[in-house]
This record gives sequence, structure tokens and C-alpha cells, in this order.
Amino acid sequence: MREIYLINVLGADRAGLTTRLMTLLAAYDVEVLDIGQAVIHDELTLGLLVALPAAVDASPLLKDVLFLFHGEGLKVRFTPVAADSYQQWVSEQGRSRYIVTLLARRISAAHMAAAARIISEAGLNIEDIQRLSGRVPIRGDVSQVGGACVELTVRGEPADLPAMRKDFLAIASDLGVDIAFQKDDAWRRYRRLVCFDMDSTLIETEVIDELARCAGVGTQVAVITERAMNGELDFKASFAARVALLAGLDARVLDDIVARLPLTEGAERLLAALRRLGFKTAILSGGFTYFGQALQRRLGIDYVFANELEIVAGRVTGRVIGEVVDGERKASLLRELAAREGLVLEQVIAIGDGANDLPMLSLAGLGIAFRAKPVVRAHAQQALSTLGLDGVLYLLGVSDRDHLDLLPPQLSS
Repeated sequence: MREIYLINVLGADRAGLTTRLMTLLAAYDVEVLDIGQAVIHDELTLGLLVALPAAVDASPLLKDVLFLFHGEGLKVRFTPVAADSYQQWVSEQGRSRYIVTLLARRISAAHMAAAARIISEAGLNIEDIQRLSGRVPIRGDVSQVGGACVELTVRGEPADLPAMRKDFLAIASDLGVDIAFQKDDAWRRYRRLVCFDMDSTLIETEVIDELARCAGVGTQVAVITERAMNGELDFKASFAARVALLAGLDARVLDDIVARLPLTEGAERLLAALRRLGFKTAILSGGFTYFGQALQRRLGIDYVFANELEIVAGRVTGRVIGEVVDGERKASLLRELAAREGLVLEQVIAIGDGANDLPMLSLAGLGIAFRAKPVVRAHAQQALSTLGLDGVLYLLGVSDRDHLDLLPPQLSS
């Protein structure tokens, strides 16, 4: 009968420890069944599960391992593992795995405790925890911190998925942290198309409100816009009413607005990284093509679909040309683009903030409500409110170290 041991090592990290340990184990023809290692602030935690050949006496091997680590000032513990216990562990590997991602300006113990409690209550077990973000300075204005992210791998099936998502959303509201829950499957690692809403997603404004202020009807249009984004009004009807109020506006103001469009925090970094990773990107907007195309040139976006504002004799007419891009049209365009790129819907990411984005958010393999209205956060698969748009990279499993390698020098700092 082969003996199985769990070996745990704790202490100050040393260069070459793994080499010396594995060389020693190789001399006894040991099989490594599982291994995991973490180094936090130069302190090593190493665990490995090993099986000894049937003909090997465990005592000399364990003494040699103990002597190796004792000489380095590390603590080592050996735990015999029964064959039945090992087989039970193997059988549990077939259970579903999920990724829980915590995102905030800073991650606190309160965030971790609340998330861990909900995970446990859902009947899931945490198997692995890793930090995706870089190290956060202990001093300084929290608003100047790019963000912190911790990724947990959990196994099992949630007892009540809707209830668990509701609890995560409540934490987000109460503690200022975002918590995403995704199945850990091949699709998560092979997304290839990202579809963005434009207004209040890629840019920190609603262009129609900017146009309205220039036309002297800012208050009237802003009220309608807010109600439409909250899902209180039919999008097409509210859109037509808002555009009609722009009639007579001098078209030259469009260039003035383009020149001062405020990009959302993290937008440039996200788009640069996505390009390097080979993603296709698209703007699917209920706004206007004039501004979407300006962003396309600025950010290197592949596709733009929005509404064509009619201009006659240098004046806005108060009408649009062609089919209005509403929520259903966005979902249809997302489906068409996926087919054009030879992708299945599971490979598509959709990001938006308004009620008219919900159809595409629900259709995409990963739908993200970004700094969204409450009704959108409540119905979207995932919600991201605490960080900039580049926080989306964490949901793809991209760490800060990977992220910086993907960026041009001017965006790396």
C-alpha cells in the first residue's frame, strides 16, 4: 500500500528551496499529487501532497525533509493521509468551480468576512485565494489608488444562486465593494468581443444632455434622460422627444463637444489592453454616431453603431436618420457582431449603465453593469461601481502585472 503524506512548510522564503526539496523527493521516486505555494511579504507557505512508492520506507524520507528545512530555519509538518480520504478528495474535484472577484479601492477584512460568510452560507468551499492587483500603499488618498482586487476560487453548487447574488449586491451597497461571481469554465478564458455602451460608460457624460445645454433646453432633456435610463420611460419615445428639442441647434457645436468629451476612468487602459489581447471592440449606443466615431478614432475601436443625427444646412433638424438604436437593437447588433466574428455569445462581453443596456447585458456571456442605475445593477449578471473601466480586466483574470505588460509606456504608470 502506497503511503500518502501532506507536507506543510512555513517560514522565511529562500531562493532555491523548491529545487532542493524536489531533488530530495526525486531521489525517493516520490509522486507529487498536489502542490501549492504562496509568498506574502517574504514569508513562504508551501503545501504538497505526495505519494511514496510501495517499497519506500517513509521514515528516512521524512527525516531528510525535516533536516533540509530545519537547516533553513523553516517549520515543517507531516500529516499522513488515508487512501479513503484521498479518494474522497479526488471525487470532489468533479464539482463545479466558480470565481468570486472582490474589487474596491482598498480591500478590508470586513469585505473578506462578508464575502466569505455568503460563500459559506451558499454551500460553497473556498479552495484558493490570490491577489490580482498590485500592492496598495498604506498611506495616501484612497481616491488616488487605482484599485485592489482579490480573486477566490470556490467549488460546489450554490444552494440558491439568486439569493446569493442579492446578498453580494447588498454588500456592494453597504460596504463599497464589488463582488462578481462567474463559473470557471473555458468561456471565461476565451472571451473575444467587448460591446460598450457609450454615454456614461465610455465617457462620463450623456452627449444628448450636452447638446441640450447648448440648445438652451438642458433641464428639460436631462429630466427625460434620467427617467429613460432608469427604465421609467420607453426609450424610443423618450429619445424622439429629446432629439426634437434640439431642432435648430448650430451643428458646429458638435465639434466643440467632441473636443471636451471626458473619457471614463480606465477607458484608455482597458481598450489598450484589449487590443493587445486580440479582442474586437464595438460601441453599441443609443447616442449619436458623430461622437461614437470620434471615440473610435481616439481609442481604436473596431465597430460603431449609434443614431445618425440629421443635419440640414448646418442645423440639427430634431430628427435622426434610419433605425433608432434602442435596447432591442443593441442586443440584435451584439448577436450580429458575434456571428460576423465567428464567436458564440459566451465569448462576448457587454458593458453598459442604463435600462436600455439590459437586453445586451443579459445576452452576452459576461454582462457588466458599470456605475449603473439601481434597476440595472439589480438585473445584470455583474456590477462594477467602485473602480474604473479597467477593473473589467480583473473579471477576466488579468492581474496588474499582466496588465502593465500589455500597455504602451504612456499608460503604464
